[in-house]
Amino acid sequence: MHSTPTPSAILVAHGSPADPVPQQAWMQALAVRVRFWLGPGWQVRGTTLAMPGALEAAVAALPGALIYPFFMAEGFFTRRQLPKRLAEAGVSAPRQLPAFGHDPGMPALLARVVRDAGLTDGATVVLAAHGSQVSRASATITEEMAEHLRRDTGMTVRTGYVEEDPFLQDAARGIAGPSLCLPFFATRAGHVAEDVPAALAEAGFTGKLLPAIGEHADAARLIAAALQRA
Repeated sequence: MHSTPTPSAILVAHGSPADPVPQQAWMQALAVRVRFWLGPGWQVRGTTLAMPGALEAAVAALPGALIYPFFMAEGFFTRRQLPKRLAEAGVSAPRQLPAFGHDPGMPALLARVVRDAGLTDGATVVLAAHGSQVSRASATITEEMAEHLRRDTGMTVRTGYVEEDPFLQDAARGIAGPSLCLPFFATRAGHVAEDVPAALAEAGFTGKLLPAIGEHADAARLIAAALQRA
């Protein structure tokens, strides 16, 4: 009688090369929360590309695991860097899922976060994202989510980026009435902790700054659902 293979998954984020330990620990904690939603029988590890040897150790511990990219966009890191690193670790044909930002439950999560913030009709949401001078991947998914937010909440939604036009400090400037800024980021790394608040301060933005969407309690539930579907 053959035993059923234990389902497993590895959650992979970018991390911070300058200070890899905090983000590595955060991903390990996220793995615990995801495993809670998956229930018994699953093995889940969280890691980053930035932590030396961590991805390789996770792959060695969970061969054949589903690979879940904890990134907001399908771009360079999910399509080239992560597969390259996995191949170097001996995974020739990884079962890699779509990035977190492309999850089909993301529009509903964003809308719920905005509504839970208590904004009234006529309020403005600034959706802050990474952006890029060389790729449209981040802007494409961000603009898609902004359109969902407009349709689902009926609120005014502006998009602003850290690394491309329209820059966040410009998008957040001159807003009258109730407002908030929602960072469309996976983790609270340098951009969310430093660049986003600095841009909002430069703009004179007086609305509320929410945590990164990847920090929301329901992020783990979305990931677990994606892993179960796979």
